[in-house]
This record gives sequence, C-alpha cells and structure tokens, in this order.
Amino acid sequence: MSEKNDQSTEHRLILRQLELRDYNEMKEIMDLVYSNMSAWTRKEFSTLLKKFPEGQICIEDKGKVIAVALSIIVDYAAIGDKHTYEQIITKGAFKTYDPEGDTLYGLDVFVHPEYRNLRLGRRLYDARKEICEKLNLRAIIAGGRIPGYSEYADKLTPAKYIEMVRNKELSDPVLSFQLSNDFHVRKILKGYMPDDKESKAYATLLEWINVYYEEKEKLIGGKKTVVRIGIVQWQMRAVKSLDDMMQQIEFYVDTVSSYKSDIVMFPEFFNAPLMALSNEDTPSEAIRSMAEYTEEIRERMIHLALSYNINIIAGSMPEYYDNKLYNVSYLCRRDGTYDKQYKLHVTPDETHYWGMRGGHKLKIFDTDIGKIGILICYDVEFPELARMLSEMDMKILFVPFWTDTKNAYLRVRLCAQARAIENECYVAITGSVGNLPKVENMDIQYSQSAVFSPSDFAFPHDAVVAQATPNTEMTLIADLDLDLLKDLNTAGSVRNLRDRRKDLYNLSWVLRKDD
Repeated sequence: MSEKNDQSTEHRLILRQLELRDYNEMKEIMDLVYSNMSAWTRKEFSTLLKKFPEGQICIEDKGKVIAVALSIIVDYAAIGDKHTYEQIITKGAFKTYDPEGDTLYGLDVFVHPEYRNLRLGRRLYDARKEICEKLNLRAIIAGGRIPGYSEYADKLTPAKYIEMVRNKELSDPVLSFQLSNDFHVRKILKGYMPDDKESKAYATLLEWINVYYEEKEKLIGGKKTVVRIGIVQWQMRAVKSLDDMMQQIEFYVDTVSSYKSDIVMFPEFFNAPLMALSNEDTPSEAIRSMAEYTEEIRERMIHLALSYNINIIAGSMPEYYDNKLYNVSYLCRRDGTYDKQYKLHVTPDETHYWGMRGGHKLKIFDTDIGKIGILICYDVEFPELARMLSEMDMKILFVPFWTDTKNAYLRVRLCAQARAIENECYVAITGSVGNLPKVENMDIQYSQSAVFSPSDFAFPHDAVVAQATPNTEMTLIADLDLDLLKDLNTAGSVRNLRDRRKDLYNLSWVLRKDD
C-alpha cells in the first residue's frame, strides 16, 4: 500500500513545446503569478504558436502544465536598446517577429507557485539557451522586472539597486535569478512596463551571449570546431646536405598530413645538423653559416604546405641580416602565404655563444583553424606574452623549444602548462632528441613533446591531451575541441580570463620607433 502511494506522489516532469490545448492551464498559472496584470489572451497565444512554435515551451507534471517560457525571434538592430514591452508584442500581433532575425527575445517566464522549489525556471532558461544555439542566434535578450525595487525606491536609484543585487548585498526575486543564469545587464529601461508598480516601471535589459554563434556558416572552408594537430619530436642526426635534411622533413609532413591533420610543428633549431656542414671554427660563425639556408628552407616548407595541404610551423631557424642574428619561427600556411614570429627573449647561453638578439614584435596569426600564437622556447616562461596573445583571441599556442637537460625542459613544460590554464587555451610544445657530436653548444638534447589543455571537467583529468615518450623520435597527433574553450570561458569552475581585475591592473605593449 505504501509503495503505491509513494509512486502516486512522484513527479513526472516533461519539457516540451506548448500547444493550443495548453492555454487554460497556462492562463491559470498567469492569474496566480501576475495578480495585478492581465494574462495572455487565447488569440495572442494562438498567434505566438503560429509564428514561432519552437520558442513556446513548457514543463508538465503528470500531464499538467506547471511552468512556461515564451519567446520570439527579432532582428535586434531593428528594435534597438530603447524599446518598451508593448513595442515588442505590438498588441499581441508580434509584428517584431522576424524568422531571419539574429536574437531570441524572451517574452515571459512563469512557474506555478506550488512548484517553485524545483528550480524549474533554470530548466526553462537552459532550454532557451539550447534553442538559441541550435538556431544559431546571436544572443537572448529580455526585459527583466525588478519587483524588489519598490521597497528601496526612496533610498536607492535603480542603478544602485541593480549594483547591490549584482554584488549580492540585496536579493531580487527576478534579477537575482537572471544574473545567476549568466545574463548580464545591458541597460536600464524606464517605462518598459508602465503598469509594473513593483518595479516602479523600471526594467533591466538583459543579455546572454551565444558563444557558438556563427554569422554565416560557409558550405566549404569554414572554421573548424575540432582541430587536429601533429607535432614532431625530431631526432637530431648528421646530414650530408640540405636535400638530405629536407627528405627527412618531408617524410614527417607526409606522415602527419596522412592523418588529415590541420597543422604540424617542428622544434626550435630543427635544422641544427646543417651547422656540421660548415667549416667554421666557432659556434657564432657556424650558426651564421647555417642562417644562409633559412630562406631556402622556408620556401621549401611553403611548397610542402601547399603540396600536402597542411599548415606548417617550421620550428625556428637563425636569421642574419644587418649584422644582427635573430631566432625566427615561420608559419607556412597551406594557402601559400607565410608569416613569422621572432624569439623575443634570448637566453644567456644564446648571447654568450652566438651573439643572438631578441626580436621586438608579438604577433597573432590568422589561420584556417582559427587564431594561433607562437612563442619560441624561453618566451613561454614570460606569462605576459601569452596573456597578450589571449587578449587577441588566441585559441592554440605553439611552443617549439630546444633544451639540453631535463631541468631546462621542465622549465618549458611547467610554464607551458601554466599558460594553458591562465589563458584558457591549448598549448603544444615540441623539442629535439639525440645528439650532434660535431656541433658545439647543440651537442645534447632532452625532450618530451606534449599538448596541454586547461584544467576543468571537460578536459583530461591531468590537463594533458597527449605526450610523447621522452627522448624518442616520434610524432603526436591530437584533436583539440575549440568549443570546449568557449564553454570554459562562460561556465567553467573558474574563469581566469573573465575574472581578471582590470580595474586594478593591465598589460600594455611599449611602442618603439620601428614598430
């Protein structure tokens, strides 16, 4: 007997689209919730269903409607920020509805008073967000009542009241809920609903941004949400000529591209074996001799990028001009274009042995897989650089490195992992293994190539997407889901980028005369 009674009292909640037959139950809830305002008429409800049935949703319990959310699609540029509720619903005709619009406009949400302890409003808001995402709409906009304001109107301005609610110094039955659902206040509206005495006719214009919104999806050549990268843990070995080395490079480009990868990265100074071909007596002369190959290697890499349909990060190579030696990484795109990033911070060893100088520009690179950054080895140990790149919307940071010992390698690795967490991005690192007995200052190598992610539930438990066997020649192939970064930015356990105290500190680039 008790088992039967237990089953009869259980809820049976179902989220579904509203139908015209639901009108009476919907009106019943509205009469309870809005005792001082009129409920929707059957004609208005029927018009909504005909225009945009997908946007009218409810939750039922054992067949009875207990919560409702109503919405339409609008062209937000046409209605603008300065509007009233009546201008949106246009006497129940909903003339602002535009099936080609870019914004989901929330008209109403209400829950039967007896069910308010079940957090049904949150379910309805989540369903709205799902509609917005699936219809590829830019945002959700809603005019939000602030019914708690009437108690403070003689003491606080609407702006101050909203600020205190946002800071949780006060609680508003509507605004507090909306803020907890990731909406932000875009504007304060006066006269939005003149009959709303509890809100003193004020309202908040609320907005939720759809981070997945694409302005216009291309049939071909559009930006990918999952990017496949390949990284080469490169074996340093003696070569007989440039052609000999390029044959090894092409082997890896071919191998990685055969897995349909979008980009492949080689290590810092991957072309160091060419130094052994010179007859120079000192390391500084040998590396300048190696720099004479850089332009030809770059041109050959561009040809490989075109031939194998893959973007190539050509590790880094020495560049010598105007009697100055630099370390530069080339991005060779598969469309035939190229760009470059100079190493900005030079290690004491590079200065002592080679007389190398640091560059002075930081670049973000547009590619067909999104915006990427490149920091060469030591540069990843300076967090300001990656932070500036993240402010330019970098999604993947590539770090070609060269290290001789494990402790040197760990500096690069641990800093790279920190950059992934701090900047909510993926970071890929790769170095060289083996030895070059006849090349002073490049004689031994230590590497464990890896791909790192932020640290949150959607990512690997140790924030390591993939990693190579230490000191073994091999490749890594990894798929990186860029949509997970969007989720992290808006709904992560912590939100490093959004929570920065820009009111206290900021970063700025010092402009030089030659910038």
